[in-house]
Amino acid sequence: MPLITFSNPNYKDKTVYAVTGSFTETVLKIAKSNKIPISFDCGEGDCGSCAIRVKYLGDREPMGYHLEEKEKEVLRSLGKISRDELERLIVEDTPSEWRLACQFIPRDEDVVVEYEAL
Repeated sequence: MPLITFSNPNYKDKTVYAVTGSFTETVLKIAKSNKIPISFDCGEGDCGSCAIRVKYLGDREPMGYHLEEKEKEVLRSLGKISRDELERLIVEDTPSEWRLACQFIPRDEDVVVEYEAL
């Protein structure tokens, strides 16, 4: 099970276990079940209020899921990721450091999630 450390400058960091293999446990769902106050409005990937920065820990290559088109557009509209950055991620086959908490499903790897609070 991966460890997810939630980090916000106004709160003490909190590390929780995430269940891998469920393909339904988004970072937002994990945060809510652990009473971590991640900011969000819609929870559907439309508004971008739950944008998070993901830092992968450990020595192996990140396994994070690639961005879906909807998430790419929202993150681009927020200025979190550029068109050039998206192209680089595709060429290098690496996940983005910016994600939407309502869309990002953690894999079997430890991460730090920097978030905005409610």
